[in-house]
Amino acid sequence: MGVAFKDLIISKEIELEDLKNKIVILDAYNVLYQFLTTIRSRDGALLMDSKGNITSHLVGLFSRTASLIQKDIKLVFVFDGKPPELKQKTREGRNAAKLEAEKKFLEAQKKDDKEEMKKYASRTSRLSKEMVDEAKELVSLLGLPVVQAPSEGEAQAAYMVRKNKGFAVASQDFDALVHGATKLARNLSISGKRKNQAGYKTIKPELIDLSENLNNLGIDQNQLITLAMIIGTDYNPGGIKGTGPKNALKLVKQHKDLDLLFKEVKWDDYFDFSWEEVYYLIKKIPTTDKYKLEWDNINNEKIKEMLVDKYEFSEQRVENTLEKLKKETSKKQQKSLGDF
Repeated sequence: MGVAFKDLIISKEIELEDLKNKIVILDAYNVLYQFLTTIRSRDGALLMDSKGNITSHLVGLFSRTASLIQKDIKLVFVFDGKPPELKQKTREGRNAAKLEAEKKFLEAQKKDDKEEMKKYASRTSRLSKEMVDEAKELVSLLGLPVVQAPSEGEAQAAYMVRKNKGFAVASQDFDALVHGATKLARNLSISGKRKNQAGYKTIKPELIDLSENLNNLGIDQNQLITLAMIIGTDYNPGGIKGTGPKNALKLVKQHKDLDLLFKEVKWDDYFDFSWEEVYYLIKKIPTTDKYKLEWDNINNEKIKEMLVDKYEFSEQRVENTLEKLKKETSKKQQKSLGDF
C-alpha cells in the first residue's frame, strides 16, 4: 500500500546510467506485485503456462532484471520475512478488497466487458509462497544476491542502505524513507513508455534523497514517522480521516509532545491500539546483518531449464536475452583486461 507522501516529497529525474556500478537494493515483494498487476493479457488475466502455472511475475522479473544488469547496476533482492502482528488487519482488509474485485471481475466477464475485466483483474493480485520461491530461484540463477529479511523487506533494505551496503533502496512505495533509507529510487522496474487513457506516458526513474527532503519539510526522522502515521501506514491503514498530508505536516511541526498530538487528532477514535505500538514498531522493526553480498556468474543452462522447459517461455526470447547479457559480461571483462 505505502505511505501517501507523493504531494510532499521532492525528487529528481535520473537516467539508469546514473546508477552504473552502484548497489541498488530492491524490495522484492514490491517489484513482484508490480509485475503481477501490470503483466497481464488484454482481458486482465495473468499469464500462465499450459499447466495453469502463473508466469507473469517471472516474465517481468527476467526481462526487467536482465535490462538493469545490462546497465551495470549491481542489484540485490530483499524478500519479506514474518510480518508484524499489527499488519494482519491490513492484510485482512486487502483480502476483502481482492475478494470484492474478483466478484466484479466475474460480473464483467459475464458481460464480456474487456475494459472492466482488466480493471478489476489487476486488483486481485496475490503473491503465493510458490511464486516467491520461484522468484528467489530465478534471481539466484541470474547471479544476484538474495537477502531474507526477518520481517519487512523494505525495512531491511533501508537498514542496509543506512549501513552503506547499498546506494539506494528501489521501491515504488515511500515506506523505505520512513524506515530511514538515505536514498530511494523509484520507477526502475516500470521506466519507459506506458499506456494510459491519454495515449502513452514516458515514465523516468527518479531519485529521492532523505536528508534533502527532511530539510525541505523542516522535520527530523522521528517526525517523519509521526507524519506517516497520521497519513496512514500499513500498520494503521487510512490514517486520521480528513487529515491530508499538508495538514498532517503542520500538526507534526506544531507539536513536540506526541501524546498531545495524537490526542488532538483523536487517534483512539480510529484505532483500537495505541499510537506507541505503531511508532515503536517502525523504529524497532527487526533487521539482520546475516547476509552475503556476492555476485556470481549467470547460470544460462539452469535458467533455460527453468523458464523454457518448466514454464514454457519462448526459447528464442530467453536465448536472445541471455546472449545480450553474455555480450555485456564479455565487454566488461575486456575492459578490465584493458585497464590492467
